[in-house]
Amino acid sequence: MTLTEFFTLNRDLILFVYGLVFFLLGVTIFLQARSSSRLDLARSLRWLALFGITHAFYEWGDMFLPIQSAYLSKPAMRFLGMLHIELLGISFACLLHFGVAVLRPSGRTRWLYGLAPALLFAWQLVTFFVLNQIIPDARLWRNTANALARYFIGFPGGLLAAYGLRKHTFQRIRPLNVPRIVRTLEIAGISLGVYALLGGLIPPPVEFFPGNWLNTATFTKIMVAPPSIYRSLMGLVILVAIVRALEVFDLETLRRIEALEQQQILAADHERLARDLHDGAIQKVYTAGLLVESASRLTGSETEIGQRLKRAVVVLNDSIADLRRNLADLHDATVLKSEPLSQSLRGLAEDPYFNSLVQIILDMQLGEEKSLSPLRSSHVLAIINEALSNTVRHAQARKVHIEARDQGSTLLLVVKDDGMGISASARNGYGMRNMRDRARLLNGSLNFVNDKGTSVVLEIPWTD
Repeated sequence: MTLTEFFTLNRDLILFVYGLVFFLLGVTIFLQARSSSRLDLARSLRWLALFGITHAFYEWGDMFLPIQSAYLSKPAMRFLGMLHIELLGISFACLLHFGVAVLRPSGRTRWLYGLAPALLFAWQLVTFFVLNQIIPDARLWRNTANALARYFIGFPGGLLAAYGLRKHTFQRIRPLNVPRIVRTLEIAGISLGVYALLGGLIPPPVEFFPGNWLNTATFTKIMVAPPSIYRSLMGLVILVAIVRALEVFDLETLRRIEALEQQQILAADHERLARDLHDGAIQKVYTAGLLVESASRLTGSETEIGQRLKRAVVVLNDSIADLRRNLADLHDATVLKSEPLSQSLRGLAEDPYFNSLVQIILDMQLGEEKSLSPLRSSHVLAIINEALSNTVRHAQARKVHIEARDQGSTLLLVVKDDGMGISASARNGYGMRNMRDRARLLNGSLNFVNDKGTSVVLEIPWTD
Protein backbone atom coordinates (compact mmCIF):
# COMPACT_ATOMS: atom_id res chain seq x y z
CA MET A 1 0.00 0.00 0.00
CA THR A 2 1.38 3.40 -0.99
CA LEU A 3 1.29 6.46 1.27
CA THR A 4 -1.25 8.08 -1.02
CA GLU A 5 -3.58 5.09 -0.66
CA PHE A 6 -3.04 5.08 3.10
CA PHE A 7 -4.04 8.73 3.43
CA THR A 8 -7.05 8.19 1.16
CA LEU A 9 -8.32 5.26 3.20
CA ASN A 10 -7.81 7.15 6.47
CA ARG A 11 -9.26 10.45 5.25
CA ASP A 12 -11.91 10.62 7.99
CA LEU A 13 -9.36 9.95 10.72
CA ILE A 14 -7.10 12.69 9.36
CA LEU A 15 -9.99 15.16 9.26
CA PHE A 16 -10.97 14.24 12.82
CA VAL A 17 -7.43 14.81 14.13
CA TYR A 18 -7.13 18.02 12.11
CA GLY A 19 -10.35 19.38 13.59
CA LEU A 20 -9.43 18.18 17.08
CA VAL A 21 -6.14 20.12 17.04
CA PHE A 22 -7.88 23.40 16.25
CA PHE A 23 -10.75 22.66 18.65
CA LEU A 24 -8.26 22.11 21.48
CA LEU A 25 -6.52 25.36 20.49
CA GLY A 26 -9.76 27.31 20.85
CA VAL A 27 -10.96 25.66 24.05
CA THR A 28 -7.56 25.95 25.74
CA ILE A 29 -7.31 29.65 25.01
CA PHE A 30 -10.86 30.26 26.28
CA LEU A 31 -10.09 28.39 29.51
CA GLN A 32 -6.68 29.93 30.13
CA ALA A 33 -6.96 33.51 28.86
CA ARG A 34 -7.55 35.88 31.79
CA SER A 35 -10.50 38.23 31.48
CA SER A 36 -8.97 40.31 34.30
CA SER A 37 -5.58 40.56 32.63
CA ARG A 38 -4.24 43.99 31.76
CA LEU A 39 -2.29 42.56 28.84
CA ASP A 40 -3.72 43.35 25.41
CA LEU A 41 -2.81 39.82 24.34
CA ALA A 42 -5.50 38.36 26.64
CA ARG A 43 -8.28 40.21 24.82
CA SER A 44 -6.84 39.53 21.36
CA LEU A 45 -6.45 35.77 21.89
CA ARG A 46 -10.23 35.34 22.07
CA TRP A 47 -10.37 35.85 18.31
CA LEU A 48 -7.75 33.15 17.80
CA ALA A 49 -9.84 30.87 20.02
CA LEU A 50 -12.94 31.57 17.90
CA PHE A 51 -10.91 30.78 14.79
CA GLY A 52 -9.82 27.45 16.27
CA ILE A 53 -13.34 26.33 17.26
CA THR A 54 -15.14 27.41 14.07
CA HIS A 55 -12.38 25.98 11.89
CA ALA A 56 -12.59 22.68 13.79
CA PHE A 57 -16.32 22.41 13.11
CA TYR A 58 -15.68 23.20 9.44
CA GLU A 59 -13.14 20.36 9.15
CA TRP A 60 -15.42 17.95 10.99
CA GLY A 61 -18.15 18.93 8.55
CA ASP A 62 -16.05 17.51 5.71
CA MET A 63 -16.21 14.22 7.58
CA PHE A 64 -19.91 14.18 8.55
CA LEU A 65 -21.59 15.72 5.49
CA PRO A 66 -20.95 12.70 3.22
CA ILE A 67 -22.56 10.49 5.88
CA GLN A 68 -25.71 12.68 5.90
CA SER A 69 -26.08 12.53 2.13
CA ALA A 70 -27.49 9.00 2.43
CA TYR A 71 -30.39 10.22 4.59
CA LEU A 72 -31.16 13.79 3.51
CA SER A 73 -32.62 15.25 0.33
CA LYS A 74 -30.58 17.30 -2.12
CA PRO A 75 -32.09 20.66 -0.98
CA ALA A 76 -31.29 19.79 2.63
CA MET A 77 -27.74 18.82 1.69
CA ARG A 78 -27.41 22.05 -0.29
CA PHE A 79 -28.46 23.99 2.82
CA LEU A 80 -26.00 22.09 5.03
CA GLY A 81 -23.29 22.73 2.44
CA MET A 82 -23.98 26.47 2.65
CA LEU A 83 -23.73 26.38 6.45
CA HIS A 84 -20.55 24.38 6.15
CA ILE A 85 -18.86 26.83 3.81
CA GLU A 86 -20.09 29.72 5.97
CA LEU A 87 -18.08 28.28 8.88
CA LEU A 88 -14.95 28.45 6.75
CA GLY A 89 -15.47 32.14 5.97
CA ILE A 90 -16.24 32.99 9.60
CA SER A 91 -13.19 31.10 10.88
CA PHE A 92 -10.84 32.93 8.51
CA ALA A 93 -12.47 36.27 9.41
CA CYS A 94 -11.75 35.54 13.11
CA LEU A 95 -8.12 34.78 12.24
CA LEU A 96 -7.86 38.05 10.32
CA HIS A 97 -9.41 40.04 13.16
CA PHE A 98 -6.99 38.42 15.61
CA GLY A 99 -4.14 39.88 13.56
CA VAL A 100 -5.78 43.31 13.65
CA ALA A 101 -6.47 43.06 17.39
CA VAL A 102 -2.86 42.31 18.34
CA LEU A 103 -1.64 45.16 16.11
CA ARG A 104 -3.99 47.62 17.87
CA PRO A 105 -4.14 50.10 14.97
CA SER A 106 -4.84 53.73 15.82
CA GLY A 107 -5.21 57.02 14.02
CA ARG A 108 -5.28 56.65 10.26
CA THR A 109 -5.06 52.85 10.46
CA ARG A 110 -8.17 52.36 12.62
CA TRP A 111 -10.02 51.32 9.47
CA LEU A 112 -8.30 47.93 9.84
CA TYR A 113 -10.84 47.06 12.57
CA GLY A 114 -13.49 46.90 9.87
CA LEU A 115 -11.39 44.85 7.43
CA ALA A 116 -12.48 41.38 8.58
CA PRO A 117 -16.25 42.16 8.64
CA ALA A 118 -15.97 43.90 5.25
CA LEU A 119 -14.15 41.01 3.57
CA LEU A 120 -16.50 38.47 5.15
CA PHE A 121 -19.56 40.41 3.94
CA ALA A 122 -18.13 40.78 0.42
CA TRP A 123 -17.31 37.07 0.29
CA GLN A 124 -20.82 36.15 1.51
CA LEU A 125 -22.38 38.45 -1.08
CA VAL A 126 -20.41 36.87 -3.93
CA THR A 127 -20.77 33.31 -2.64
CA PHE A 128 -24.46 33.15 -1.75
CA PHE A 129 -26.00 35.70 -4.11
CA VAL A 130 -23.79 35.57 -7.21
CA LEU A 131 -22.07 32.18 -7.45
CA ASN A 132 -25.16 30.41 -6.12
CA GLN A 133 -27.09 31.65 -9.18
CA ILE A 134 -24.50 31.02 -11.89
CA ILE A 135 -23.03 27.70 -10.66
CA PRO A 136 -25.77 25.06 -10.36
CA ASP A 137 -23.41 22.18 -9.58
CA ALA A 138 -23.14 21.96 -5.75
CA ARG A 139 -19.62 20.52 -5.70
CA LEU A 140 -18.22 23.11 -8.11
CA TRP A 141 -19.95 25.91 -6.20
CA ARG A 142 -18.54 24.68 -2.90
CA ASN A 143 -15.00 24.40 -4.28
CA THR A 144 -15.17 27.90 -5.80
CA ALA A 145 -16.51 29.42 -2.57
CA ASN A 146 -13.82 27.56 -0.64
CA ALA A 147 -11.07 28.90 -2.89
CA LEU A 148 -12.32 32.51 -2.66
CA ALA A 149 -12.51 32.29 1.14
CA ARG A 150 -8.94 31.05 1.32
CA TYR A 151 -7.54 33.57 -1.18
CA PHE A 152 -9.27 36.71 0.07
CA ILE A 153 -9.73 36.05 3.82
CA GLY A 154 -7.61 33.08 4.95
CA PHE A 155 -4.34 34.00 3.27
CA PRO A 156 -4.25 37.69 4.30
CA GLY A 157 -5.67 36.73 7.70
CA GLY A 158 -2.89 34.22 8.40
CA LEU A 159 -0.18 36.63 7.28
CA LEU A 160 -1.62 39.52 9.31
CA ALA A 161 -1.99 37.28 12.37
CA ALA A 162 1.65 36.14 12.04
CA TYR A 163 2.92 39.71 11.60
CA GLY A 164 0.71 41.13 14.35
CA LEU A 165 1.68 38.47 16.90
CA ARG A 166 5.37 38.95 16.15
CA LYS A 167 5.17 42.73 16.43
CA HIS A 168 3.10 42.53 19.62
CA THR A 169 5.62 40.09 21.12
CA PHE A 170 8.55 42.43 20.55
CA GLN A 171 6.73 45.57 21.66
CA ARG A 172 4.62 44.34 24.60
CA ILE A 173 5.92 40.98 25.84
CA ARG A 174 9.71 41.30 25.46
CA PRO A 175 9.89 44.25 27.96
CA LEU A 176 8.48 41.89 30.62
CA ASN A 177 11.86 40.09 30.58
CA VAL A 178 10.44 36.61 29.89
CA PRO A 179 12.68 35.25 27.10
CA ARG A 180 11.16 31.74 27.11
CA ILE A 181 7.66 33.08 26.52
CA VAL A 182 8.99 35.44 23.85
CA ARG A 183 10.56 32.48 22.03
CA THR A 184 7.34 30.44 22.11
CA LEU A 185 5.33 33.37 20.77
CA GLU A 186 7.88 33.79 17.99
CA ILE A 187 7.40 30.12 17.09
CA ALA A 188 3.62 30.61 17.13
CA GLY A 189 3.99 33.60 14.80
CA ILE A 190 6.15 31.66 12.33
CA SER A 191 3.68 28.75 12.42
CA LEU A 192 0.80 31.11 11.65
CA GLY A 193 2.77 32.40 8.66
CA VAL A 194 3.31 28.86 7.38
CA TYR A 195 -0.35 28.08 7.97
CA ALA A 196 -1.27 31.17 5.91
CA LEU A 197 0.51 29.55 2.94
CA LEU A 198 -0.86 26.03 3.51
CA GLY A 199 -4.39 27.10 4.39
CA GLY A 200 -4.75 30.17 2.20
CA LEU A 201 -3.15 29.16 -1.10
CA ILE A 202 -4.15 25.49 -1.47
CA PRO A 203 -7.91 25.19 -2.17
CA PRO A 204 -9.79 22.28 -3.73
CA PRO A 205 -9.40 22.04 -7.53
CA VAL A 206 -11.06 24.97 -9.35
CA GLU A 207 -11.08 26.21 -12.93
CA PHE A 208 -9.33 29.56 -12.40
CA PHE A 209 -5.78 30.67 -11.52
CA PRO A 210 -3.99 29.86 -9.28
CA GLY A 211 -6.29 27.09 -8.06
CA ASN A 212 -6.19 25.33 -11.42
CA TRP A 213 -2.51 24.43 -10.92
CA LEU A 214 -1.94 24.67 -7.13
CA ASN A 215 -4.67 22.83 -5.26
CA THR A 216 -5.16 19.90 -2.89
CA ALA A 217 -4.78 17.35 -5.72
CA THR A 218 -1.52 18.74 -7.19
CA PHE A 219 -0.11 19.37 -3.70
CA THR A 220 -0.80 15.77 -2.63
CA LYS A 221 0.78 14.46 -5.83
CA ILE A 222 4.00 16.41 -5.17
CA MET A 223 4.19 16.16 -1.37
CA VAL A 224 2.66 12.63 -1.07
CA ALA A 225 0.55 13.64 1.97
CA PRO A 226 -2.57 15.84 1.64
CA PRO A 227 -2.46 19.48 2.82
CA SER A 228 -4.56 18.61 5.88
CA ILE A 229 -1.61 16.65 7.29
CA TYR A 230 0.70 19.66 7.11
CA ARG A 231 -2.01 22.02 8.32
CA SER A 232 -2.57 19.71 11.30
CA LEU A 233 1.14 19.81 12.12
CA MET A 234 1.17 23.62 11.96
CA GLY A 235 -1.97 23.71 14.10
CA LEU A 236 -0.29 21.43 16.65
CA VAL A 237 2.79 23.70 16.79
CA ILE A 238 0.55 26.75 17.23
CA LEU A 239 -1.39 24.95 19.99
CA VAL A 240 1.73 23.95 21.96
CA ALA A 241 3.37 27.37 21.52
CA ILE A 242 0.28 29.31 22.57
CA VAL A 243 -0.36 27.06 25.58
CA ARG A 244 3.22 27.57 26.78
CA ALA A 245 2.97 31.30 26.13
CA LEU A 246 -0.21 31.51 28.23
CA GLU A 247 2.08 31.27 31.26
CA VAL A 248 2.57 35.01 30.77
CA PHE A 249 -0.81 35.51 32.50
CA ASP A 250 0.38 33.54 35.54
CA LEU A 251 3.52 35.66 35.55
CA GLU A 252 1.42 38.81 35.37
CA THR A 253 -0.63 37.63 38.35
CA LEU A 254 2.51 36.87 40.38
CA ARG A 255 3.96 40.28 39.63
CA ARG A 256 0.74 41.99 40.62
CA ILE A 257 0.78 40.06 43.90
CA GLU A 258 4.43 41.07 44.38
CA ALA A 259 3.51 44.70 43.76
CA LEU A 260 0.79 44.44 46.41
CA GLU A 261 3.28 42.93 48.86
CA GLN A 262 5.69 45.76 48.16
CA GLN A 263 2.94 48.28 48.80
CA GLN A 264 2.12 46.52 52.06
CA ILE A 265 5.76 46.67 53.16
CA LEU A 266 5.96 50.36 52.30
CA ALA A 267 2.68 50.97 54.11
CA ALA A 268 4.03 49.13 57.17
CA ASP A 269 7.18 51.28 57.04
CA HIS A 270 5.06 54.42 56.86
CA GLU A 271 2.92 53.23 59.76
CA ARG A 272 5.99 52.52 61.90
CA LEU A 273 7.58 55.88 61.10
CA ALA A 274 4.30 57.68 61.73
CA ARG A 275 3.93 55.91 65.07
CA ASP A 276 7.53 56.78 66.04
CA LEU A 277 7.00 60.41 65.08
CA HIS A 278 3.66 60.74 66.85
CA ASP A 279 4.41 58.76 70.00
CA GLY A 280 8.08 59.65 70.25
CA ALA A 281 9.52 62.73 68.62
CA ILE A 282 6.39 64.94 68.60
CA GLN A 283 5.49 64.10 72.21
CA LYS A 284 9.04 64.74 73.40
CA VAL A 285 9.29 68.08 71.59
CA TYR A 286 5.85 69.06 72.90
CA THR A 287 6.91 68.17 76.46
CA ALA A 288 10.13 70.14 76.03
CA GLY A 289 8.07 73.11 74.84
CA LEU A 290 5.88 72.97 77.93
CA LEU A 291 8.94 72.84 80.19
CA VAL A 292 10.59 75.78 78.45
CA GLU A 293 7.35 77.78 78.56
CA SER A 294 6.94 77.16 82.30
CA ALA A 295 10.56 78.14 82.85
CA SER A 296 10.03 81.39 80.95
CA ARG A 297 7.16 82.30 83.33
CA LEU A 298 9.40 81.74 86.35
CA THR A 299 12.22 83.91 85.05
CA GLY A 300 10.02 86.81 84.00
CA SER A 301 9.35 87.96 80.45
CA GLU A 302 11.53 91.12 80.71
CA THR A 303 14.79 89.38 81.52
CA GLU A 304 17.29 88.26 78.88
CA ILE A 305 16.78 84.61 79.85
CA GLY A 306 13.01 85.02 79.60
CA GLN A 307 13.29 86.49 76.06
CA ARG A 308 15.50 83.63 74.93
CA LEU A 309 13.16 81.06 76.44
CA LYS A 310 10.23 82.63 74.55
CA ARG A 311 12.17 82.35 71.30
CA ALA A 312 12.96 78.73 72.18
CA VAL A 313 9.23 78.07 72.64
CA VAL A 314 8.57 79.53 69.17
CA VAL A 315 11.28 77.31 67.64
CA LEU A 316 9.90 74.24 69.38
CA ASN A 317 6.37 75.00 68.15
CA ASP A 318 7.75 75.36 64.63
CA SER A 319 9.50 72.01 65.03
CA ILE A 320 6.22 70.39 66.07
CA ALA A 321 4.54 71.85 62.99
CA ASP A 322 7.34 70.51 60.78
CA LEU A 323 7.05 67.07 62.34
CA ARG A 324 3.29 67.05 61.74
CA ARG A 325 3.85 68.00 58.11
CA ASN A 326 6.33 65.16 57.80
CA LEU A 327 3.73 62.88 59.34
CA ALA A 328 1.26 63.90 56.63
CA ASP A 329 3.89 63.38 53.92
CA LEU A 330 4.16 59.73 54.89
CA HIS A 331 0.73 59.21 53.32
CA ASP A 332 1.98 60.42 49.92
CA ALA A 333 3.28 58.03 47.29
CA THR A 334 6.87 56.96 47.65
CA VAL A 335 9.10 58.34 44.87
CA LEU A 336 11.86 55.98 43.83
CA LYS A 337 15.16 57.67 43.02
CA SER A 338 17.10 56.39 40.09
CA GLU A 339 20.81 56.66 40.91
CA PRO A 340 23.77 54.25 40.83
CA LEU A 341 23.97 51.81 43.74
CA SER A 342 27.55 52.88 44.50
CA GLN A 343 26.42 56.49 44.88
CA SER A 344 23.56 55.49 47.17
CA LEU A 345 25.90 53.41 49.34
CA ARG A 346 28.32 56.34 49.67
CA GLY A 347 25.37 58.50 50.69
CA LEU A 348 24.50 56.07 53.49
CA ALA A 349 28.11 55.83 54.62
CA GLU A 350 28.38 59.63 54.77
CA ASP A 351 25.06 60.11 56.57
CA PRO A 352 25.86 62.12 59.76
CA TYR A 353 23.29 60.15 61.71
CA PHE A 354 25.42 57.02 61.26
CA ASN A 355 29.04 58.13 60.82
CA SER A 356 28.93 60.44 63.82
CA LEU A 357 28.23 57.43 66.04
CA VAL A 358 30.29 54.67 64.38
CA GLN A 359 33.18 54.54 61.94
CA ILE A 360 31.89 53.28 58.59
CA ILE A 361 34.33 51.61 56.21
CA LEU A 362 33.00 51.19 52.67
CA ASP A 363 34.50 48.56 50.37
CA MET A 364 32.91 48.44 46.91
CA GLN A 365 33.90 46.08 44.12
CA LEU A 366 31.16 46.80 41.61
CA GLY A 367 31.35 46.78 37.84
CA GLU A 368 30.46 50.06 36.16
CA GLU A 369 28.06 48.35 33.76
CA LYS A 370 26.03 46.68 36.55
CA SER A 371 23.02 48.47 38.03
CA LEU A 372 19.78 47.74 39.85
CA SER A 373 16.32 48.98 38.96
CA PRO A 374 15.05 51.85 41.14
CA LEU A 375 12.62 49.52 42.91
CA ARG A 376 15.25 46.87 43.69
CA SER A 377 17.73 49.55 44.73
CA SER A 378 15.19 51.00 47.19
CA HIS A 379 14.75 47.57 48.83
CA VAL A 380 18.53 47.05 49.08
CA LEU A 381 19.10 50.49 50.63
CA ALA A 382 16.23 49.93 53.08
CA ILE A 383 17.85 46.66 54.25
CA ILE A 384 21.26 48.31 54.71
CA ASN A 385 19.69 51.32 56.41
CA GLU A 386 17.89 49.02 58.85
CA ALA A 387 21.12 47.10 59.51
CA LEU A 388 23.01 50.34 60.26
CA SER A 389 20.17 51.61 62.45
CA ASN A 390 20.22 48.39 64.48
CA THR A 391 23.98 48.68 64.86
CA VAL A 392 23.77 52.28 66.10
CA ARG A 393 20.87 51.62 68.49
CA HIS A 394 21.72 48.21 69.93
CA ALA A 395 25.16 46.83 69.03
CA GLN A 396 27.42 49.26 70.97
CA ALA A 397 29.81 48.97 68.03
CA ARG A 398 32.69 51.25 67.11
CA LYS A 399 33.23 50.17 63.49
CA VAL A 400 30.99 49.01 60.67
CA HIS A 401 32.36 47.49 57.48
CA ILE A 402 30.08 47.62 54.40
CA GLU A 403 31.15 45.40 51.52
CA ALA A 404 29.51 45.38 48.08
CA ARG A 405 30.82 42.82 45.61
CA ASP A 406 29.83 41.93 42.04
CA GLN A 407 29.74 38.11 41.75
CA GLY A 408 28.74 37.94 38.10
CA SER A 409 25.05 37.11 38.10
CA THR A 410 24.54 38.09 41.75
CA LEU A 411 25.31 41.01 44.07
CA LEU A 412 26.76 40.34 47.53
CA LEU A 413 26.30 42.91 50.30
CA VAL A 414 27.73 42.46 53.80
CA VAL A 415 27.25 44.83 56.75
CA LYS A 416 29.58 43.71 59.59
CA ASP A 417 30.05 45.45 62.94
CA ASP A 418 32.28 44.77 65.95
CA GLY A 419 29.47 45.05 68.48
CA MET A 420 27.85 42.71 70.97
CA GLY A 421 25.87 40.59 68.48
CA ILE A 422 22.17 39.96 68.02
CA SER A 423 20.06 38.66 70.88
CA ALA A 424 17.57 35.85 70.31
CA SER A 425 14.59 38.15 70.96
CA ALA A 426 15.80 40.68 68.40
CA ARG A 427 15.60 38.10 65.59
CA ASN A 428 11.80 38.22 65.76
CA GLY A 429 11.52 42.00 65.82
CA TYR A 430 9.69 44.15 63.28
CA GLY A 431 12.87 45.51 61.66
CA MET A 432 14.37 42.11 60.93
CA ARG A 433 11.07 40.77 59.62
CA ASN A 434 10.92 43.76 57.30
CA MET A 435 14.46 43.03 56.09
CA ARG A 436 13.56 39.38 55.37
CA ASP A 437 10.42 40.43 53.48
CA ARG A 438 12.42 42.75 51.28
CA ALA A 439 15.07 40.09 50.61
CA ARG A 440 12.32 37.68 49.58
CA LEU A 441 10.88 40.23 47.14
CA LEU A 442 14.36 40.62 45.69
CA ASN A 443 14.51 36.83 45.17
CA GLY A 444 17.61 36.76 47.32
CA SER A 445 18.90 35.36 50.60
CA LEU A 446 19.45 37.22 53.88
CA ASN A 447 21.48 35.78 56.77
CA PHE A 448 22.44 37.11 60.20
CA VAL A 449 25.75 35.82 61.58
CA ASN A 450 27.01 36.32 65.15
CA ASP A 451 30.81 36.13 65.09
CA LYS A 452 32.78 38.82 66.93
CA GLY A 453 29.94 41.17 66.18
CA THR A 454 27.11 40.88 63.72
CA SER A 455 27.22 40.29 59.97
CA VAL A 456 24.17 40.93 57.80
CA VAL A 457 24.76 39.05 54.51
CA LEU A 458 22.48 39.81 51.56
CA GLU A 459 22.88 38.06 48.19
CA ILE A 460 20.52 38.89 45.33
CA PRO A 461 20.41 38.51 41.53
CA TRP A 462 21.12 41.66 39.55
CA THR A 463 17.87 41.42 37.62
CA ASP A 464 14.25 40.61 38.53
